[in-house]
Amino acid sequence: MTPIISARQLCKSAGEKMILRGIDINIRAGESVAVLGPNGAGKSTLLKILSTLVKPTEGELLIQGKRVADDGAAIKRMIGYLPHNSLLYDHLTAAQNLAFYGKMYRVPQLRERIEELLRKVGLYHFRDEPVRLFSRGMIQRLSIARAILHRPQILLLDEPHTGLDREACDLLNRLIDSLKAENGTIIMVTHDFEHALEVCERILIVRNGKLADDLSTGQLEQEELFTLYRKQVAG
Repeated sequence: MTPIISARQLCKSAGEKMILRGIDINIRAGESVAVLGPNGAGKSTLLKILSTLVKPTEGELLIQGKRVADDGAAIKRMIGYLPHNSLLYDHLTAAQNLAFYGKMYRVPQLRERIEELLRKVGLYHFRDEPVRLFSRGMIQRLSIARAILHRPQILLLDEPHTGLDREACDLLNRLIDSLKAENGTIIMVTHDFEHALEVCERILIVRNGKLADDLSTGQLEQEELFTLYRKQVAG
């Protein structure tokens, strides 16, 4: 079976600095994968390349066996991306932000979809409030709704639990579980080892721009996984 994501010898440089150094990964449809590693390891850069927003300096990225250059619009519609910055517009309301992105992705029955998601993330009663008045946690909730608005097959998350209270973290985990139940693919960059184990079945450890390890959470005990992780990070 063709992997839904296949990265071959991905490299990324900024000037003379090498950020990624020959990353090879294959991810199957329905997998949930955490990307862990120390600060500056290249995790967020890898996620940006997988989102198709950033091009690798070298190497090849295939989504469902297709190159982005061959069918970029269709591939982008398959991907939901939650980066550090919210990608929301402060002067627009919660509903207006989702409407803007929904029209961009040509989401069918958009009004109903917006109402469904605002209720799901607990923001329905704030739907007409401008985002500039939102707390960090509310912005993160709305960002989650934006990322899954078009029902993506692949969801890319960059430190998604940051700024969320326990209730919101549980909400996010339920949304991730619902996507997994529909055979969605999750790739999550995180520093939080416990959240990685809660959500993901596979852990990729990135260190110094290279893939240092590829671990299955089902084959090792939590303590063994944590020991391997600390060993790779401390390296």
